[in-house]
Amino acid sequence: MLSGKRVLVALALMLAAPLCQAVVILQYHHVSETTPKVTSVTPAQFKQQMQYLAENGFKVVPLTTVVDTIKKGEDLPVKTVAITFDDGYRSIFETARPILKSYGFPYTLFVSIAPTAKGYREMMSWQQLQQLAKEGVTIANHSYGHEHLIRKLPGETESQWLARVKQNILDTEAELKARTGQDVKMLAYPYGEYNTALQQLLTQLGYVGFGQQSGAAGPYSELTALPRFPAAGVYAEMNTLKVKLLARNMPVVSSSPTNPELAAGQWQPQLRVTLKLDDINPSQMLCYLPGQPATAPQWLTNDTFMIQAQKPLPAGRSRYNCTVPSKQGSGYYWFSQAWVRPDDRGQWLAE
Repeated sequence: MLSGKRVLVALALMLAAPLCQAVVILQYHHVSETTPKVTSVTPAQFKQQMQYLAENGFKVVPLTTVVDTIKKGEDLPVKTVAITFDDGYRSIFETARPILKSYGFPYTLFVSIAPTAKGYREMMSWQQLQQLAKEGVTIANHSYGHEHLIRKLPGETESQWLARVKQNILDTEAELKARTGQDVKMLAYPYGEYNTALQQLLTQLGYVGFGQQSGAAGPYSELTALPRFPAAGVYAEMNTLKVKLLARNMPVVSSSPTNPELAAGQWQPQLRVTLKLDDINPSQMLCYLPGQPATAPQWLTNDTFMIQAQKPLPAGRSRYNCTVPSKQGSGYYWFSQAWVRPDDRGQWLAE
């Protein structure tokens, strides 16, 4: 996060200088005034956001284009944005779709099979999803039943868990292909939860993975953990969203640990990150950790820093976020490390 003062300074600087090669991927769920506020953007807010993109020189591209460009190691055009929705809620079809069509913006919909197959009232029907596919909307994988994919069943071994999750992903992809004709091999992790073993599985299957940790995607991103910026709930506010839309891809050379799933009792992870510092002044970096004020990291060498939470991270999902302005005065580099842990008894939170 950025303080109010840093937001105003960042906007002033970014309007005056060119941007780096990076893409911001926006994440939405509901576009409605009556759904849970934490995952919702109102129709008025959504239209304001899309209008801002259209009127300020942003190029909205298909998510598949973003992935192909990163895979090829090619430069991404400045001010590039991709739009994604998770879950397949009806409000996307009824409310977001007309707005997006009015601007000609492409978008991607990550869908779980079971909620749609069961005909839940708030979900799109297969007929609506097929209509979107005909209109050129990308339909992609969000697991079969929106499961917490990293959670093992009681008594389940590592190999049994991997086999079950693999089948889940493949069954979902097969159903999407049969229903929509699309087979793009992109998975948005439900709840943004993933671990190293799941990332390795995606690599073996030829998939790209998307989390819910923040940051701009680009040449330094992992293809099995591409970041997205939530743009709903408390994150829908335009002043802060404008800064995120111009975020840079943090030039991370290496980081450790990279596994978001914390080992038992290791609730205060010590994160070490090595950066390419061509366009970064280390003294200007600030990190935002759960339950503590903005903190300057500890620099272990001229290009490697360390950060660690002052107290145990809460059960569930957390993030370490770090930002630093470009020396060119044109935007903030943004890095986010996701974490997830059970409670002290080893039990996952009920959701």
